[in-house]
Amino acid sequence: MPILSAAQAAPAGADSATKAALAKDKLDKDLNQFLNMLVTQLQHQDPLDPMDANQFTQQLVQFSSVEQQIYQNANLEKLVGMQQTGQVSSMVNYLGKNIEANGAAFNLDLGAAKFSYNLDTQSAETTLTIQDAAGSTVWTSPLKTTAGKEIYLWDGIKSDGTQAPDGPYTAVISAKDRDGNLIDVAQTVYGKVTGAGAQEGNVTLSMGAIDAPLEDILNVTQ
Repeated sequence: MPILSAAQAAPAGADSATKAALAKDKLDKDLNQFLNMLVTQLQHQDPLDPMDANQFTQQLVQFSSVEQQIYQNANLEKLVGMQQTGQVSSMVNYLGKNIEANGAAFNLDLGAAKFSYNLDTQSAETTLTIQDAAGSTVWTSPLKTTAGKEIYLWDGIKSDGTQAPDGPYTAVISAKDRDGNLIDVAQTVYGKVTGAGAQEGNVTLSMGAIDAPLEDILNVTQ
């Protein structure tokens, strides 16, 4: 019976907080199966030609080694969990603060939104398209073509003149040079922190319906 490593023992796609527990459960089942097979083979071996025990001994050593790896992984998971809890606790100080974060998704709050774009070089054409959560275009507008960072304020008025409801939107900014080639555009969004938490091992700050990973936060203001 092949012996899996601690990483292989956990099913693919398992949540990081339970990988060690799942791996330990699988190892216990494999060990029980191995011992049952060993007892059966020993019962039916030829007394005049007994089986070589070296292979069984090596497999038992491998089981022990994998078990130690699983225990180490479990301890690491606990340490990571404690670290994330501490980070989330510290994020409470950000509640109610205004932040700037890398990204294109923003939250329309009380009919107002703010985001920025930064062109590496001057463009021949720069266009803004705002999409709602369903991916439908609600607003388009030409933007400045000069190189550098520009701030854009949106009042939530859609192309048809109606007011867009508060919630998540995405600013898609396209810039082209005179030859029609796309120019790199760096984007940031602004918003008020309404919550904090940990998702898939990443600590995030929430701006309404938009979550921003901690590493994407650029500025914090009152």
